[in-house]
Amino acid sequence: MLSKVVPLKGSFMVTAIVGFLISLLYIYRQLGNKTWGFTFMLFFAAMFIASIISMTSSPSMPELEKKE
Repeated sequence: MLSKVVPLKGSFMVTAIVGFLISLLYIYRQLGNKTWGFTFMLFFAAMFIASIISMTSSPSMPELEKKE
């Protein structure tokens, strides 16, 4: 089962990190809404894992821009 890994932008990883921190500090702790806080943290953690997989498995950028 081989799958193609799509290179993601760096802003995707930044969004995942910021979203996780906001979910942890504001939704989970400040508002006290533990169900939604956990759900958002899980979602942004999945985004972060996807960006790590994309970063380690994708081909390097100069190979993508090859013109023949």
